[in-house]
Amino acid sequence: MSDYVVGITGASGTIYGVRLVQELAERKHNVHVVVTSAGEQVMKEELGNTDIRKIIKNDISNRKKYLTIYKNDDFTAPFMSGSNAPDAAIIIPCSMGKLAAIANGISRNLLERIADVALKEKRQLIVVVRETPLSLIHLENMVKAAKAGAQILPAMPAFYHHPKTVDDMVNFIVGKVLNLLQIEHKLFKGWRKE
Repeated sequence: MSDYVVGITGASGTIYGVRLVQELAERKHNVHVVVTSAGEQVMKEELGNTDIRKIIKNDISNRKKYLTIYKNDDFTAPFMSGSNAPDAAIIIPCSMGKLAAIANGISRNLLERIADVALKEKRQLIVVVRETPLSLIHLENMVKAAKAGAQILPAMPAFYHHPKTVDDMVNFIVGKVLNLLQIEHKLFKGWRKE
Protein backbone atom coordinates (compact mmCIF):
# COMPACT_ATOMS: atom_id res chain seq x y z
CA MET A 1 0.00 0.00 0.00
CA SER A 2 1.39 3.38 -1.05
CA ASP A 3 0.57 7.00 -0.26
CA TYR A 4 -0.42 9.08 -3.28
CA VAL A 5 -1.47 12.70 -3.56
CA VAL A 6 -3.93 13.45 -6.36
CA GLY A 7 -4.39 17.10 -7.24
CA ILE A 8 -7.30 18.26 -9.39
CA THR A 9 -6.98 21.75 -10.87
CA GLY A 10 -9.24 23.99 -12.93
CA ALA A 11 -8.42 22.45 -16.30
CA SER A 12 -11.21 20.65 -18.11
CA GLY A 13 -11.14 16.90 -17.54
CA THR A 14 -11.80 16.56 -13.82
CA ILE A 15 -13.14 13.07 -14.55
CA TYR A 16 -9.52 11.98 -15.08
CA GLY A 17 -8.68 12.88 -11.49
CA VAL A 18 -11.84 11.32 -10.10
CA ARG A 19 -11.25 8.07 -12.01
CA LEU A 20 -7.64 7.92 -10.83
CA VAL A 21 -8.78 8.36 -7.22
CA GLN A 22 -11.27 5.51 -7.74
CA GLU A 23 -8.62 3.20 -9.19
CA LEU A 24 -6.02 3.91 -6.49
CA ALA A 25 -8.51 3.57 -3.62
CA GLU A 26 -9.90 0.37 -5.13
CA ARG A 27 -6.37 -1.06 -4.90
CA LYS A 28 -6.24 -0.01 -1.23
CA HIS A 29 -3.67 2.75 -1.61
CA ASN A 30 -3.95 5.78 0.66
CA VAL A 31 -5.14 8.63 -1.54
CA HIS A 32 -4.81 12.23 -0.40
CA VAL A 33 -6.93 14.49 -2.61
CA VAL A 34 -6.51 18.24 -3.11
CA VAL A 35 -8.98 20.07 -5.35
CA THR A 36 -8.24 23.70 -6.14
CA SER A 37 -11.07 26.26 -6.05
CA ALA A 38 -10.99 26.45 -9.85
CA GLY A 39 -10.99 22.64 -9.89
CA GLU A 40 -14.18 22.65 -7.81
CA GLN A 41 -15.82 25.05 -10.27
CA VAL A 42 -14.91 22.88 -13.25
CA MET A 43 -15.92 19.71 -11.39
CA LYS A 44 -19.34 21.26 -10.68
CA GLU A 45 -19.73 22.17 -14.37
CA GLU A 46 -18.51 18.84 -15.76
CA LEU A 47 -19.70 16.35 -13.13
CA GLY A 48 -22.55 18.21 -11.42
CA ASN A 49 -21.01 18.01 -7.94
CA THR A 50 -17.92 19.13 -6.05
CA ASP A 51 -17.98 16.46 -3.33
CA ILE A 52 -15.53 13.85 -4.57
CA ARG A 53 -16.82 11.33 -2.03
CA LYS A 54 -20.30 11.59 -3.53
CA ILE A 55 -19.00 11.44 -7.09
CA ILE A 56 -17.14 8.21 -6.43
CA LYS A 57 -19.46 5.31 -6.96
CA ASN A 58 -20.35 3.14 -4.00
CA ASP A 59 -19.94 -0.14 -5.88
CA ILE A 60 -16.85 -0.81 -3.77
CA SER A 61 -17.81 0.37 -0.31
CA ASN A 62 -14.26 0.16 1.07
CA ARG A 63 -13.02 2.71 -1.44
CA LYS A 64 -13.93 5.77 0.63
CA LYS A 65 -11.96 4.69 3.70
CA TYR A 66 -8.72 5.12 1.75
CA LEU A 67 -9.49 8.77 0.94
CA THR A 68 -8.40 11.88 2.78
CA ILE A 69 -9.47 15.20 1.32
CA TYR A 70 -7.57 18.42 2.02
CA LYS A 71 -8.41 22.01 1.29
CA ASN A 72 -5.85 23.71 -0.93
CA ASP A 73 -5.09 26.23 1.81
CA ASP A 74 -4.43 23.56 4.49
CA PHE A 75 -0.80 24.07 5.40
CA THR A 76 -1.03 21.49 8.20
CA ALA A 77 -1.22 18.54 5.77
CA PRO A 78 1.48 15.99 6.65
CA PHE A 79 3.00 15.90 3.16
CA MET A 80 3.77 19.65 3.21
CA SER A 81 7.22 18.65 4.46
CA GLY A 82 9.89 16.65 2.75
CA SER A 83 10.18 14.62 5.95
CA ASN A 84 6.78 13.08 5.08
CA ALA A 85 6.74 13.17 1.28
CA PRO A 86 4.16 11.00 -0.51
CA ASP A 87 5.29 8.08 -2.65
CA ALA A 88 4.05 10.01 -5.68
CA ALA A 89 2.01 13.08 -6.56
CA ILE A 90 -0.22 13.28 -9.59
CA ILE A 91 -1.74 16.56 -10.81
CA ILE A 92 -4.64 15.43 -13.00
CA PRO A 93 -5.81 17.44 -14.83
CA CYS A 94 -3.16 20.12 -14.58
CA SER A 95 -3.98 23.63 -15.75
CA MET A 96 -1.35 25.72 -17.48
CA GLY A 97 -1.35 28.12 -14.51
CA LYS A 98 -0.56 25.29 -12.10
CA LEU A 99 2.10 23.98 -14.50
CA ALA A 100 3.71 27.44 -14.55
CA ALA A 101 3.83 27.49 -10.75
CA ILE A 102 5.35 23.98 -10.64
CA ALA A 103 7.92 24.77 -13.35
CA ASN A 104 9.03 27.88 -11.49
CA GLY A 105 9.07 26.48 -7.95
CA ILE A 106 6.22 28.65 -6.71
CA SER A 107 4.52 27.27 -3.58
CA ARG A 108 1.57 29.54 -2.72
CA ASN A 109 -0.79 26.74 -1.67
CA LEU A 110 -0.92 23.08 -0.70
CA LEU A 111 -0.96 21.62 -4.20
CA GLU A 112 1.97 23.73 -5.38
CA ARG A 113 3.90 22.81 -2.22
CA ILE A 114 3.21 19.11 -2.80
CA ALA A 115 4.70 19.38 -6.28
CA ASP A 116 7.69 21.26 -4.87
CA VAL A 117 8.20 18.60 -2.17
CA ALA A 118 7.93 15.77 -4.71
CA LEU A 119 10.57 17.36 -6.93
CA LYS A 120 13.00 18.26 -4.15
CA GLU A 121 12.68 14.84 -2.52
CA LYS A 122 13.06 13.07 -5.89
CA ARG A 123 9.61 11.50 -5.63
CA GLN A 124 7.51 10.79 -8.67
CA LEU A 125 5.53 13.80 -9.89
CA ILE A 126 3.17 13.12 -12.79
CA VAL A 127 1.64 16.17 -14.43
CA VAL A 128 -1.33 15.43 -16.70
CA VAL A 129 -1.57 18.65 -18.67
CA ARG A 130 -4.88 19.46 -20.35
CA GLU A 131 -4.89 22.36 -22.78
CA THR A 132 -5.07 22.93 -26.51
CA PRO A 133 -3.58 24.56 -28.45
CA LEU A 134 -0.32 24.99 -26.59
CA SER A 135 1.60 28.26 -26.57
CA LEU A 136 5.38 28.50 -26.49
CA ILE A 137 5.10 29.44 -22.80
CA HIS A 138 3.17 26.22 -22.09
CA LEU A 139 5.73 24.14 -23.96
CA GLU A 140 8.67 25.81 -22.21
CA ASN A 141 7.04 25.24 -18.82
CA MET A 142 6.58 21.54 -19.66
CA VAL A 143 10.26 21.29 -20.58
CA LYS A 144 11.28 23.16 -17.43
CA ALA A 145 9.14 20.90 -15.21
CA ALA A 146 10.46 17.79 -16.97
CA LYS A 147 14.07 18.94 -16.47
CA ALA A 148 13.28 19.35 -12.75
CA GLY A 149 12.08 15.74 -12.60
CA ALA A 150 8.35 15.83 -13.40
CA GLN A 151 6.84 13.36 -15.82
CA ILE A 152 4.61 15.14 -18.34
CA LEU A 153 1.64 13.10 -19.52
CA PRO A 154 -0.63 15.12 -21.83
CA ALA A 155 -4.29 14.09 -21.72
CA MET A 156 -4.20 12.81 -25.30
CA PRO A 157 -6.25 9.64 -25.68
CA ALA A 158 -5.17 7.14 -28.33
CA PHE A 159 -7.44 5.09 -30.56
CA TYR A 160 -5.54 1.82 -31.13
CA HIS A 161 -7.54 0.24 -28.33
CA HIS A 162 -10.77 1.05 -30.26
CA PRO A 163 -12.60 3.16 -27.64
CA LYS A 164 -16.38 2.93 -27.83
CA THR A 165 -17.29 5.39 -25.08
CA VAL A 166 -15.98 8.49 -23.34
CA ASP A 167 -15.21 6.20 -20.38
CA ASP A 168 -12.89 4.18 -22.62
CA MET A 169 -10.96 7.36 -23.47
CA VAL A 170 -10.83 8.44 -19.81
CA ASN A 171 -9.64 4.97 -18.81
CA PHE A 172 -6.84 5.17 -21.37
CA ILE A 173 -5.36 8.30 -19.78
CA VAL A 174 -5.82 6.97 -16.24
CA GLY A 175 -4.28 3.67 -17.36
CA LYS A 176 -1.25 5.56 -18.65
CA VAL A 177 -0.86 7.18 -15.21
CA LEU A 178 -1.12 3.77 -13.56
CA ASN A 179 1.54 2.50 -15.99
CA LEU A 180 3.91 5.26 -14.83
CA LEU A 181 3.15 4.33 -11.21
CA GLN A 182 3.85 0.68 -12.13
CA ILE A 183 0.39 -0.39 -10.99
CA GLU A 184 -1.22 -3.22 -12.95
CA HIS A 185 -4.64 -2.52 -14.43
CA LYS A 186 -7.11 -3.64 -17.06
CA LEU A 187 -8.33 -0.21 -18.13
CA PHE A 188 -7.12 -0.72 -21.70
CA LYS A 189 -5.14 -3.24 -23.71
CA GLY A 190 -1.65 -2.22 -24.74
CA TRP A 191 -0.62 -1.98 -28.36
CA ARG A 192 -1.02 -5.38 -30.04
CA LYS A 193 -1.54 -7.03 -26.66
CA GLU A 194 -3.84 -10.04 -26.73
